[in-house]
Amino acid sequence: MKWTPAASLALVPVAAVLAPAVAEAKIYVSVEDTQQRLFPGERLILNPVALTEAQRERMRELSSVREPFRGERVWKSEKGGWFIVDEVVGKHEMVKYALAINADGTIRGIEIMEYVESYGYEVGEASWRAQFVGRTAQDTLKLNKDIKNIAGATLSCKHLTDGVKRLMVMYDMVLKGSK
Repeated sequence: MKWTPAASLALVPVAAVLAPAVAEAKIYVSVEDTQQRLFPGERLILNPVALTEAQRERMRELSSVREPFRGERVWKSEKGGWFIVDEVVGKHEMVKYALAINADGTIRGIEIMEYVESYGYEVGEASWRAQFVGRTAQDTLKLNKDIKNIAGATLSCKHLTDGVKRLMVMYDMVLKGSK
């Protein structure tokens, strides 16, 4: 069989159509913009939290999140709510998100601040994030039980759900009684 370049060139358009497209979602939202989304018009005051090792262990135990919590990223709203920035692993990369908690201890909202994975970016959709609104520290917050999974984004869904649980445990132990 003799190879002819013209015959091979005819396959190029077919290969281009069949080649998998790699989608990459990049989300970058500043702390200030996220604060205004979750607490529009309210002033937030930085309120760092120092946790004991026992509190950190309790957070790990109830949420299964192993990444260290950074207590310097906590703000209190002028009306008694809380704004907390945290990070969890998506599939391979870290996902930075913010959680807003109302003064009564219910979740006000969650926003994705940084997401750089090629897959799973659907966790940034408002409909998925809305499942957390109104939940409290007493809710189990388990994927496929309380929070619906997204096919193709299972690890991001699980890790974010666990991260929110971790912050709600911290709220219940440390922030709830704080004035």
